[in-house]
Amino acid sequence: EQRVMFKLTLPTQSNLYLPLMSHPNTIRVVALSGGYTRAESCKYLSQNVAMIASFSRAFSEGMSAKQSDEEFTKTMDESCEAIYQASRKPSDKVYQLAKVACQNGFLSALDQSGGSTPKALKLYGIEESEYSGEAEMFDKVHEMRTRIIVNSKFTGERTVGAILFERTMDREICGKPTARYLWEEKKVVPFLKIDKGLLDEKDGVQMMKDMPELDTLLDRAVAAGIFGTKERSVIKKADRAGIQAIVDQQFAIGRQVLAKGLVPMLEPEVDIKATDKDACEKLLLDALMQGLRKLAPEQRVMFKLTLPTQSNLYLPLMSHPNTIRVVALSGGYTRAESCKYLSQNVAMIASFSRAFSEGMIAKQ
Repeated sequence: EQRVMFKLTLPTQSNLYLPLMSHPNTIRVVALSGGYTRAESCKYLSQNVAMIASFSRAFSEGMSAKQSDEEFTKTMDESCEAIYQASRKPSDKVYQLAKVACQNGFLSALDQSGGSTPKALKLYGIEESEYSGEAEMFDKVHEMRTRIIVNSKFTGERTVGAILFERTMDREICGKPTARYLWEEKKVVPFLKIDKGLLDEKDGVQMMKDMPELDTLLDRAVAAGIFGTKERSVIKKADRAGIQAIVDQQFAIGRQVLAKGLVPMLEPEVDIKATDKDACEKLLLDALMQGLRKLAPEQRVMFKLTLPTQSNLYLPLMSHPNTIRVVALSGGYTRAESCKYLSQNVAMIASFSRAFSEGMIAKQ
């Protein structure tokens, strides 16, 4: 119940204080002008989403005892309008984009689907004998996800975003639709897993199954308040043609997602057990860079990739103007292994599933 506000100097790094704003004990973060002119203060303030002004000299700049009432009123109105416009609350989409692009933290992958749910529940300590049928299974996994999401340690201060399974998006947490609860109560950006599983291996890869109802699902996602999507395919061998086919499919789905106003997170996973994993990753990087060059300037995407054998392999991808962020999947590594490898890749953040929930048990 102890909630506070902060009045801080406008930061050199835009949006530096996003984690502070996302903490449940923070009411608001306001900015002081600190000697900047009004024009400078408003310029820098406008580069920090969700921060509002608390200016002194910058507010009263130009107001003089020798002005007539009309002149004084005009000057004050100009000051109020400039500061108000710089302080205006951004749309949720703008705020979420800033968090995803800039904030330190990680994405929690809570998107186990039908095929992987029994394994996720078993790791959580719930055996298949403890539920009967698909409906009860999904009830159990929603209870697990709810327990994670409502926990006081799960907030937007460290958890930038969460990836949801379709059935989780369709359910509620504490009386609110899940995506709305994540954003409104936790300031965690909601993503949706949209792929419907994998085809059999061909040319060393497993492509995504066809998604004939994808447009309908994306419309539902927009209505539910989802920010972006995630779509997974898998690379098992360093086959150039197969990897190119995977990347072509990922970008094609990505364009479909972008057309709905959502942000696609492309996930061409490289199997950590691949004997030629390093070669797979280098072929993948080349194909992804080619795919990015074909996008229009306003078509910006994210990538969720296996932690690479060669540290910092994906730096060229991160530097491309069409890339919002590159996040890492744990891919079967333990949390300790995942964090070790992640720490060797600058500017890459986690999007872990099993490595995130490792050690969390239903009977705790």
